[in-house]
Amino acid sequence: MTLAIRISHGFPDFRLEVDLDLPGGLTCLFGRSGSGKTTIVNAVAGLLRPDRAEILLDGRALHGLPPHKRDVGYVFQDARLFPHLTVAENLTYAARIRRRPAKGMDRIVGLLGIGSLLARRPATLSGGERQRVAIGRALLAEPRLLLMDEPLAALDEARKAEILPYIEALRDQLGMPILYVSHSLPEVARLATTIAVIEAGRVAAFGPAADILSDPATAPHLGLRDAGAVLQARIAAHEEDGLTRLETAAGPLWLPRIAGDPGRPVRVRIAAQDVILSRARPEGLSALNILPAVVSALHEGQGPGVLVRLDLGGEFLLARLTRRSAQNLSLAPGLEVHAVLKSVAVAQADVGGTSPVA
Repeated sequence: MTLAIRISHGFPDFRLEVDLDLPGGLTCLFGRSGSGKTTIVNAVAGLLRPDRAEILLDGRALHGLPPHKRDVGYVFQDARLFPHLTVAENLTYAARIRRRPAKGMDRIVGLLGIGSLLARRPATLSGGERQRVAIGRALLAEPRLLLMDEPLAALDEARKAEILPYIEALRDQLGMPILYVSHSLPEVARLATTIAVIEAGRVAAFGPAADILSDPATAPHLGLRDAGAVLQARIAAHEEDGLTRLETAAGPLWLPRIAGDPGRPVRVRIAAQDVILSRARPEGLSALNILPAVVSALHEGQGPGVLVRLDLGGEFLLARLTRRSAQNLSLAPGLEVHAVLKSVAVAQADVGGTSPVA
């Protein structure tokens, strides 16, 4: 299922001009506050009437329809549950308005892990539980497209960690396109299959998540401090010392224990600032992870830093170095190097589920 978005809309301080053709999967609209991300989502939902718009969902024109006829579900930053209704009544609200049974109730309840909450009211739920219920309510309205506007922004880190696996499950199991707004790059790296970077009302970068995250030229748009790429891996074994061994395209990667059985595919975000490069394979280091790589590209910024794209056999990492270090190593495209990464540098929140990123 595809979504085409062509929007032009004027604001006092800038003009939104967007032309996007989105594939299925989970597309993240990433950018700073005020860049136009929520405006795009509101236009798709019908909550905003742009000056000019063409919005097509699998070829069906949405832009001329009222919001309730667009077949989209919307999850806001705050859950917006009805406080006087139980969880079960919130979930079935749309079905009861339509006077018909809620289709797929058991599946959605199971997928979101909210079966034990059905008799409770919103005031008794945690922030993460309320957001899971809000997602369930949106899905039980039987949408063809799910819109999520910074659904984790109001949650603390513990609640974010709680809900991220459920969003991964929606992405991987429902087969429904998801348009997801965020300004958190680690969150985007974990969830997205496609990324559209929005800056001042324009699309600054667009493409498969693996390409966008590992491209040194797009890193300034994403934020150099959070720059990092995503590797596909598979759990090979859980070691007795508390480490998990992953298999990657470049070889084994050891991380603190990861949940999941051997054979489970995962995606791992590795921050560019946590990667050290060596011309020769280093010896006598405490770091366990030493991956052979080939320099694919270099990108010099205006400051003293250089971003290096590393080819690990069809997958890519980024390394953030000083220009002096890059010169000392004589880095150039085609040069064989070794990427060194401390096991403890990768946080649990940077290890996600199974959907491919390219």
